Amino acid sequence: MTARNAETGTFSHPALFYRGRDEYLAGTVPFVLDGLAAGEPVAVAVPGGNLDLIKAELGTAAASVHLVNMEQAGLNPGRIIPGVLLAFANQHEGAVRVIGEPIWPGRSELEYPACAQHEALINRAFAGRSATVLCPYDTVGLAAEVVEDAEATHPELIRNDGSMTSASYDPDRIIKQYNFALDRPADAPSSAFDLSGLRDVRSFAVARGTELGVRDELLDDLALIVAELSANSVVHGGGTGALWIWREDDHVVCEVNDNGHLADPLAGRVPARPDQLGGRGLLMVNQIADLVRVYSEPGSTMVRAYLRV
Repeated sequence: MTARNAETGTFSHPALFYRGRDEYLAGTVPFVLDGLAAGEPVAVAVPGGNLDLIKAELGTAAASVHLVNMEQAGLNPGRIIPGVLLAFANQHEGAVRVIGEPIWPGRSELEYPACAQHEALINRAFAGRSATVLCPYDTVGLAAEVVEDAEATHPELIRNDGSMTSASYDPDRIIKQYNFALDRPADAPSSAFDLSGLRDVRSFAVARGTELGVRDELLDDLALIVAELSANSVVHGGGTGALWIWREDDHVVCEVNDNGHLADPLAGRVPARPDQLGGRGLLMVNQIADLVRVYSEPGSTMVRAYLRV
């Protein structure tokens, strides 16, 4: 792949479809070395096992690459754009290269919709920037539906026999497809709130977290998530909202519903400007939670955050 984006100032977002170790390395390592040879800053953010493969193949050149374990940094897909991709790109002037692998075998069905939306939103987040973000997909380990979604979220597709323009590129369709409400347990305790009840709803969250086995060191995280989401509801969601908290396997789940609308699907997924007043609530929640799922349409917004206990 050539670094044409360095010359034109455009953004490139290809998907790399690979089968096995050899195809993976053949598609990723030359991409890294070409970037280094062109003087471009390069980051590799992939799952730990694949990170080890690339690092070993690069040898001493690995010292010139920003290496990120995506299983840790990208556990919550909502933090990848602000905390990994744009965090790296914003440190540099000119073109950058990134390998980002946010979807791997083992991602849960609960996580996947947020992953697919993340891939679709990269195109908006980097529009007009000089960057290439290469996204590998394991076509052996991933479901066929995941590969089909990748064809919709990436304008260019790279396979072992070459590259081609995606005939089904339609990232907005993927954003809408995975924008759906989630069921909650019918017996989940809830607490309604307005401006005067923000302190009470935070206390409710801490009490429920304690009942559900949240470790002391995570109670502050739970309280902060609830505080930010409830404040967003009061300010942007019609002045009122409702909170539910329950246990789901090894996670405590908190969900806040209100009558607002998140019109910008990038809300909470881009870094705040240094001079920005407000607008950091959902961004902060994405950084703290292990997973965040969002559903929003005119008159109704649901934000659900998961914390591993």
